[in-house]
Amino acid sequence: MKKIGFDCEKYVELQTRHIRERIDEFGGKLYLEFGGKLFDDFHASRVLPGFKPSIKIDMLTALKDEAEIVMVINSNDIEKNKVRGELGITYDQDVLRLIDAFRACGLYVGSVVLTQYNSQTAVVAFQKRLESLGITTYKHYRIEGYPSNVKLIVSDEGYGRNEFIQTTRRLVVLTAPGAGSGKMATCLSQLYHEHKRGVKAGYAKFETFPIWNLPLNHPVNIAYEAATADLDDLNCIDPFHLEAYGIQTVNYNRDVEIFPVLRAIFQRIYGESPYKSPTDMGVNMAGNAICDDAVCRDAAKQEIIRRYYEALCQQRKGFGEGAAVQKIEILMSQCGISQEDRAVATAANKRAEETNGPAAAIELNDGRIIMGRTSTLLGASSAMLLNALKALAGIDDNILLISPEVIEPIQELKTGHLGNNNPRLHTDEILIALSVCAVTDCNARLALDQLKKLSGCEMHSSVLLSQVDEKLLKKLGINLTCEPVYQTKKLYHS
Repeated sequence: MKKIGFDCEKYVELQTRHIRERIDEFGGKLYLEFGGKLFDDFHASRVLPGFKPSIKIDMLTALKDEAEIVMVINSNDIEKNKVRGELGITYDQDVLRLIDAFRACGLYVGSVVLTQYNSQTAVVAFQKRLESLGITTYKHYRIEGYPSNVKLIVSDEGYGRNEFIQTTRRLVVLTAPGAGSGKMATCLSQLYHEHKRGVKAGYAKFETFPIWNLPLNHPVNIAYEAATADLDDLNCIDPFHLEAYGIQTVNYNRDVEIFPVLRAIFQRIYGESPYKSPTDMGVNMAGNAICDDAVCRDAAKQEIIRRYYEALCQQRKGFGEGAAVQKIEILMSQCGISQEDRAVATAANKRAEETNGPAAAIELNDGRIIMGRTSTLLGASSAMLLNALKALAGIDDNILLISPEVIEPIQELKTGHLGNNNPRLHTDEILIALSVCAVTDCNARLALDQLKKLSGCEMHSSVLLSQVDEKLLKKLGINLTCEPVYQTKKLYHS
């Protein structure tokens, strides 16, 4: 079993209590900007072992009688059909997906805000669609000179021009399908309108990383920099917090750079700023729920190496730039780690050398490393997957879970009828074949029952995998890395 470094129960208790305290500090109304992923925060679960990917939703569910959710989406992202890469859907589609997901958890979604609104054709159509679905929408407009022109921003021609969002709960959570949606501006616009109405309301920011009360050079915080290497985010000491309290805390460059502007905006709204530093604005209690620092340090170091491989592969595919790779190399050097510190990568690459062909390795949660190599019937990842399931089920390695008589007709279907050049079975095809065999074979059924035990396992492939294999392995919860090498020298790779 993997070691636990994070106490989820403590985190939910601390986080909900701290948010309630912040609501009370502002007289009973708080606008909470929610950064990062509310659902499926796998980065956090990897660097903080024990952190459940759904823990933020669990925390909000504990506050569901006090909270309502406002979705924020940038109109320009709708017009450009911006896509969420990991999901393959546009931002406007993701808004609908998220609303369904929140409602399924018993959370109340109050409305959708269209920021940077300029009557864009696609945005008008999306607004009509939302309204036909019974979802209230609001329009917020671009403000000339934002965010530096504070005098215009905090005026009837700035925030005052935006439509006021009608809310009914003490806690208003603002979230979005992606970065740059305008969550913070929407919160501040609401504070302006609430103040004009004589309502006392406050603003706070929920951002898990960087963790403000961990050292700047802590691997968990460095792993956040590695995760955002393509955005050029930098962790830094919060100079405003240090000056105000004499205490070192960690924030990131964009929040530090924008704080003087935010402070000026607060001063124009309230007459004074309720916050002395960017750190003051946060409500993140994650650092206080770490129960084993050494476990989290080790996990974070592995995440940095994973991010390095990811950056290399993105660059090889033509989607990334060398700057991200170079930045993560520096971060790895800071932590005293290298690619050789990823055991599955060393194992997979060694087997590839020995067999002169693609190979894959997976490290099970008990520490065993299971291998797979390419054969005439199976790709390396498919072979590794079957071998891992046999190992977990205690099935002898010599026993065939799927006979060649079952595999060969599938290969004939692929090459003879569906036009595929590669006869080897992908991981999804292998699992389908295994499921069919499980109807009559007890070993196949026993192996299939082990799938859930693959979640959280580490895997490495000596070559870049197909999208089919990559998506399936990620669905199983496997932490995959690949060498930035294609199996063939073709120009087009699907």
